[in-house]
Amino acid sequence: MDEFLRLKRMVDEIQEDIGKAFGGNKAAGTRVRKVMQDIKNAAQDVRKKILDIRGTESAGAPASDADRD
Repeated sequence: MDEFLRLKRMVDEIQEDIGKAFGGNKAAGTRVRKVMQDIKNAAQDVRKKILDIRGTESAGAPASDADRD
């Protein structure tokens, strides 16, 4: 859950800069691009955590084709 909360916090923190970037502020655009890369990595961390949870819950049980990514 910590990974998801971190992701949400990052999105909330960048909201003001997104508005500035769409208004033409180049420095804000640079900040947004940097944080968006961090958000991408944080989203991947959430995805991995969910897969880990799913893997531990079904340990020992064969995975069906529908369970695979």
